[in-house]
Amino acid sequence: MYAMVVTVDTDAARADEAIELLRDFTIPMAKSQEGFVRGVWLRSSDKSKGRGVVLFDTEGHASATAALALQGPPPGAPVTVQSVEVFEVVGEA
Repeated sequence: MYAMVVTVDTDAARADEAIELLRDFTIPMAKSQEGFVRGVWLRSSDKSKGRGVVLFDTEGHASATAALALQGPPPGAPVTVQSVEVFEVVGEA
């Protein structure tokens, strides 16, 4: 299994809008990708940073989705993608 890890900066003043974008755009997009297993999205307590950890069945599927994620959110979105990385999952609890 492989994980795509996305790090974003969020406009804290638009935190509610960022959550709406996550629920209406990001999560459905992730779930529709080939090989999607599951995902978790995180937000810092000051609402200025976020991370997504999305698991895929193969490295190829994770990498293909990472390329899509690097394109970033729609124009004018309250989040900016800082990094997208793919990791092999070597343990779970």
